Amino acid sequence: MNFLKNNFILAVFTLLVATASCSFTNDSIDPGDKEKEQLLVNLISHVLKRNHFSPADLTDEFSKDIFENYIQDLDPGKRYFLQSDYEEFQAYQYLIDDQIRDSKVDLFNLTYERLLKRQEESEKIFAELIEVPFDFTIDERINTDYEKIAYSKDKKELENHWRKILKLSALGSYYDKIEEQKEELKENPDKKQKSLEELEKETRAEMKKSMLENFDNNDDVERLDYFALFINAITTHFDPHTNYFPPQNKDRFDTSMSGKLEGIGARLQKKMDYISVLEIISGGPAWKSELIEVGDKILKVAQEKDTVATSIVGMRISDAVELIKGPKGTNVILTLKKVDGSIEEITLTRDVVQIEETFAKSVIGEDDEYRFGFINLPKFYFDMEDANGRAAGNDIAEEIKRLKTEGMDGLILDLRNNGGGSLREVVEMAGLFVEEGPVVQVGLKDKRTRTLRDSDSGRILWEGPLVIMVNEFSASASEILAAALQDYDRAVIIGSAQTFGKGTVQNFEDLNQWVRNNQFGDLGYVKLTTQKFYRINGGSTQLEGVKSDVVTPGRFSYIEVGERDEKFPLPYDEIEKADYKKFTGYTNLVETIEKAQKRVNENPNFKLLDENAKWLSDQREDNDIPLNLTAYAERLDRLEKQTEKFESLSDYKNNLNFDMLSYEKALVKTDSALGDKREAWIRNLEKDIYVNEAVSVLKDLRMNNIKNDNKTKWSVKD
Repeated sequence: MNFLKNNFILAVFTLLVATASCSFTNDSIDPGDKEKEQLLVNLISHVLKRNHFSPADLTDEFSKDIFENYIQDLDPGKRYFLQSDYEEFQAYQYLIDDQIRDSKVDLFNLTYERLLKRQEESEKIFAELIEVPFDFTIDERINTDYEKIAYSKDKKELENHWRKILKLSALGSYYDKIEEQKEELKENPDKKQKSLEELEKETRAEMKKSMLENFDNNDDVERLDYFALFINAITTHFDPHTNYFPPQNKDRFDTSMSGKLEGIGARLQKKMDYISVLEIISGGPAWKSELIEVGDKILKVAQEKDTVATSIVGMRISDAVELIKGPKGTNVILTLKKVDGSIEEITLTRDVVQIEETFAKSVIGEDDEYRFGFINLPKFYFDMEDANGRAAGNDIAEEIKRLKTEGMDGLILDLRNNGGGSLREVVEMAGLFVEEGPVVQVGLKDKRTRTLRDSDSGRILWEGPLVIMVNEFSASASEILAAALQDYDRAVIIGSAQTFGKGTVQNFEDLNQWVRNNQFGDLGYVKLTTQKFYRINGGSTQLEGVKSDVVTPGRFSYIEVGERDEKFPLPYDEIEKADYKKFTGYTNLVETIEKAQKRVNENPNFKLLDENAKWLSDQREDNDIPLNLTAYAERLDRLEKQTEKFESLSDYKNNLNFDMLSYEKALVKTDSALGDKREAWIRNLEKDIYVNEAVSVLKDLRMNNIKNDNKTKWSVKD
């Protein structure tokens, strides 16, 4: 029950702090900002009209949709704007299309300046409310479906809205303190008991500290960040994956796709003006130096040729990061306030830092009679700047070779929560499992299509049993690979009823290339949809996703997630089939799938998972929350009784054993952090019911006994 309750409270507080921001000043807005914004509107609208796969028509209906989405995104919790503000904004409801044509941003200027004003007012509201004790004996409730509630009519109503939100967040912590004290008194009856008033005061003090830290962090939000929100309200009307990327956002995207950066190898966070070290990345300069540790505060940054260090106290964290990172081989000098309070100056030589969580990883697993390989692929990564850099296709090939050395009889490829990546890597990876042939068909803007093929027929690395695991968040490139191997009858797909349903291809377009004598600095990029991809059987994964061969229930089975639940997705369609030969290496594919589905349907744990998913879906609709302690406790008690039947799910343990590969065992001897991560991963795999079923499928699959003649294992498509 504590797990359920704590997650609920965390969600409430996260929503609160994620949408609260204050302490903005509006002393002056650089006229150059407005000129730059007008230029960006002009450029982006031109690029979208010219290069988007299916450009949207600029109509009044288009304008209305953008207006509603933008205002909702700007103030999702209705914590700032009043009803009178909204009515004033409505003057632009049907004018955005005209403003785009004229390269105007009048609505943005109005809403941005009003937001700054309202945020400052809301910080004052918070400062006053947090000093007043909460009365948890009053019978009152809050509707947490903020999208459906009305804007506050006046400041008094807005203050009451803030009070209820703060009270809900405080109530969870207050309840926990009462329960914790009860447990402590059971163990030590002589311990001094705090009064309810003292516990309430502690709750407000903790909440005040957290909120002030959040307000301080949100000072980092700049005008360009809000302008990007406005622009993306426009771009996502073309389709959900067309977005504007300011320069720093593009850098972060590149890092996430390549899994590398050049810097010191430390993750940072900002709290109350101070930027401190949150994590040391294994293998990076900070880790190798042993001169810096988690919790150290960075006070100043100097480059090797600087005579004066730059203070980063109070600096926007993204700007501080820009100072600290830099090209491989260069030095950066950091002034640290160590955890023990001492002040030290250290010099680190920047290097290429690998972000290990980006890359494929594998373990060897076994039960009493079967040995299998398990590979997890978080994304289809590639290095946009270095053709010889790490790429998913090559890494998966290496993992397969290592697993074969370990003696695997079957292979599981885990694409759960893999949101996609490089189309090229999909083609490379498919070629590890199938003969030469088509992998995916690509539809172009002019209605032409082209087929991407695996041309390296000699590179097949694994011809044995293959299972691919997916869920609702397996998207894009994940869906291409799963679809291709399903169409070839090469793999059994296990997971959610369907995957995410993103059947489109995006490319980045540099906006700077369109401007001569640019006086505004880096203008950023547009990531826009330029193609749609299709299965080799002629179908599309757009909206439909990939239907699993063996459908397993999951926590999102009854919750709207996926492309089909976006507001403006591109439609589903089909094209002609490609010419391909199916894999005939399995002698019992259909029977194996039928047997597995029957096993899942009859499995009491899967039945319980399905029941839990239905319950979770129902709870998402329960947005009427009591703010009275007694009623709140009764609600939690009722939820606890309802969830008791699901507790066995958290105790589930499969009968599989997992072990790191030989080469990683050598690595963890000198990298304890990597060892800790692998051990945590293995513990999760040992509790994974889905992996257990995947292994059962591998064991059921029977291979054609002809091992040496590849051609006998492929037939002309049906």
